[in-house]
Amino acid sequence: IALILTGNTFEARAKRNTSAALRALVHLQPKTARVVRFDQEVDVPVETVESGEVVIVRPGERVPVDGEVVSGESAVDESMLTGESLPVAKKAGDRVIGGTINRTGAFRYRATTLGSDSVLAQIVKLMRDAQGSRAPIQRLADRISGIFVPVVISIAIATFATWFVLADTAPAVRAFAAAVAVLIIACPCAMGLAVPTAVMVSTGKGAELGVLIKGGEALQRAGDVGTVVLDKTGTVTEGRPTVTDVVPAAGRFAAEGGRDALLALVASIEGSSEHPLADAVVRHAKDRGLALRTPEAFASHTGRGATGVVDGAALAVGNEALMRDWAIDAAPLRADADRLAGEGKTPMYVAVDGALAGVIAVADPIKASSREAIARMHRMGLTVVMLTGDNQRTADAVAREAGIDRVVAGVLPEGKVAEIRRLQAEGAVVAMVGDGINDAPALAQADVGMAIGTGTDVAVEAGDVVLMRGDLRTAAQAIELSRRTMRTMKQNLFWAFIYNVIGIPVAAGVLYPALGLLLSPILASAAMAFSSVSVVTNSLRLRHARIA
Repeated sequence: IALILTGNTFEARAKRNTSAALRALVHLQPKTARVVRFDQEVDVPVETVESGEVVIVRPGERVPVDGEVVSGESAVDESMLTGESLPVAKKAGDRVIGGTINRTGAFRYRATTLGSDSVLAQIVKLMRDAQGSRAPIQRLADRISGIFVPVVISIAIATFATWFVLADTAPAVRAFAAAVAVLIIACPCAMGLAVPTAVMVSTGKGAELGVLIKGGEALQRAGDVGTVVLDKTGTVTEGRPTVTDVVPAAGRFAAEGGRDALLALVASIEGSSEHPLADAVVRHAKDRGLALRTPEAFASHTGRGATGVVDGAALAVGNEALMRDWAIDAAPLRADADRLAGEGKTPMYVAVDGALAGVIAVADPIKASSREAIARMHRMGLTVVMLTGDNQRTADAVAREAGIDRVVAGVLPEGKVAEIRRLQAEGAVVAMVGDGINDAPALAQADVGMAIGTGTDVAVEAGDVVLMRGDLRTAAQAIELSRRTMRTMKQNLFWAFIYNVIGIPVAAGVLYPALGLLLSPILASAAMAFSSVSVVTNSLRLRHARIA
């Protein structure tokens, strides 16, 4: 009993370490917050902070709740939540997350999401759900245990009967001791711990890397991935494009000041769109000091562009497919559009009142981390495919620069889903990485959906894995972590099973006729406890795994 309890103590301590990352997250949020109430700064319990209140954070303090900076500048360490090692610069208008550490300047911010709706609370809930979930490989352990237990009881009964009949001295004592030794050493605790402990450690390790895995099933599937499908805008590229060219067509907008007039019209309609290209046009127009108007009508055409009415003028802004839909001939500017696309820019045709008015080109630079991430995926033996609604020439230019194997361009959301289904029909296990609303169906269709955490809520909800940073390297890390976790699970199950295969016959006394050796129930209890501790300890090795 003492040996078993000692083993249980070691096991409990080791299991406690498996959830260290979760406990660290829970303790991130400070107990108090400094808020402005009645024109005075007061310290209040963080639970009493109300939405809209102004919170003050000084250097070295933790941010108490989520919010938006209203004044001041600083650098905030978000590493515990996102895995980003460098502090992130914050200024007025930027979002801050509760639990992160303010490193340099002081700032004031307005509280937004509180309590269970906060980013930290959502992450903690996600991790708790994941750590309580079951990986499919657990079913193998359950099936083995379901057969194993009645077999062991039968072996124990047979052992008792054999020793009772054949023992030369004290048959009842020897029979009882041998049967008890069999039951103790065969305890399937190690098999029960083999998978859950690895899942707990792995999800905690993932959180440290900025990778949130939504359960054991997603964790296991990610290890089998052979093809990674990437969205372009905001995933491979920065997702914050800038306007590089405004090319007016002959006629109304070709005169002096025509470019700015065209840009102001387009920016007015794009102000109602959520697309990163639309945001680039709006920012560029505002930087030029152009006055924007409120559109009288607006409609978004996913994968094609947008249409609307501004100051009585009917506008259509988008790709050539949208122009065809509106019976507008893009031929006069096709050469310009092709030239811009060949330079890696995205051309957008503009039509005003049913006539082609110009082309606006937007460039979205490739993230510095994308090339490194794709090169690493190749070293891992993964095939990398890029799906984009952009035109073929622009997509090819981006793919060449990033080192991507294959490109499928000009696809709508349903086209992305169809392409993933085609890859799956060929036998590929597919991971999809995306960040936009239009990526949500593809994320749901893929074997493993990896949503960029900086993207839309819809994409994050659809994903099996959330990458807290907008960095493709974390996608490679998620797959590598899954592979290592599966290797650890299989090691745990193998040693737990082999230990019983070897231990049960020894406990039953098969070595006694040849060597005169019998296994005491006391030693059997020590061995049983050691097997459980060894499985948990092997899982804990994942905490220190180097996943660059």
